[in-house]
Amino acid sequence: MELTRALAHAFAQHRILITGGLGFIGANLARRLVEMGAQLTLVDSLIPEYGGNLFNIAGLDNAVRVNISDVRDEHSMAYLVQGQDYLFNLAGQTSHLDSMQDPYTDLEINCRAQLAILEACRKHNPAIKIVFASTRQIYGRPDTLPVDEKHLLRPVDVNGINKMAGEWYHILYNNVYGLRASALRLTNTYGPRMRVKDARQTFLGIWIRLLVEGKPFEVWEGQQLRDFTYVDDAVEALLLAAAADEANGGVFNLGSNEVISLEALARLLVDVNGGGEFTVRAFPADRKRIDIGDYYADDRLIRAELGWQPRVPLREGLARTLAFYREHLSRYL
Repeated sequence: MELTRALAHAFAQHRILITGGLGFIGANLARRLVEMGAQLTLVDSLIPEYGGNLFNIAGLDNAVRVNISDVRDEHSMAYLVQGQDYLFNLAGQTSHLDSMQDPYTDLEINCRAQLAILEACRKHNPAIKIVFASTRQIYGRPDTLPVDEKHLLRPVDVNGINKMAGEWYHILYNNVYGLRASALRLTNTYGPRMRVKDARQTFLGIWIRLLVEGKPFEVWEGQQLRDFTYVDDAVEALLLAAAADEANGGVFNLGSNEVISLEALARLLVDVNGGGEFTVRAFPADRKRIDIGDYYADDRLIRAELGWQPRVPLREGLARTLAFYREHLSRYL
């Protein structure tokens, strides 16, 4: 409760810009900030493949300002960053497979656009505080587990390389220009408002869609170990990073209290759903080439420095997610 009050005080009446604000994490973050009394502008391109969905902010119509813009539009971003106290920079192309099939678009969104956003902030609002949504994908195939922030960065796909560059542009601008920025390396974030029409955002989305539709889903190989962060916990980490000066220039892993194999996750999901079927099969060749094997995070740094810890157990998070899509699936197809 004390943490909630402290965060609410940090953001109440402040002007906040969220790129990717109609997407999964952005919209959940927006809902939390509205509760805190923040003045929000949400930027989203609403490009169909990238997860933005106006239904994600249903009920917030009068509480937020929505700007349909692409982060690749430098002139729009130069205007939008002006006067803002915080920027949660969540816009990005998330599909690893898409990045291999169309690397130039991934480069434009996850790399060049990030540099343009930072230049806009440097020139037009150098006092802004920025939190960048990075990814555990930049580690590639782990050498040791759990993976801490000192692990070698060795991405296995174009998306990981461009996200790595985007992250380090933020840290560079913090270190060289004093533009206060930090980055969170997210891992398998899930929950209500995630993309479920396909696997562009996460494989768990398509599993949940098929379960709700009463159809079997596929688990590829199934013995890979993963950790999962419920979206409310990810939102709290973003808020803590924005509120704390100790985060400036830092990169932080997010993780969870639970590590689980994908096959065990599938069994848990079926159990929570009260039924369902899945099959285990070999990886498709195009996916196998960019698979990272086992991954779970060492997130002791953010726990120690920012006081973050995951609060929503995996079973409970899955139950909340399934309940949301039983009610609203049609809005996400």
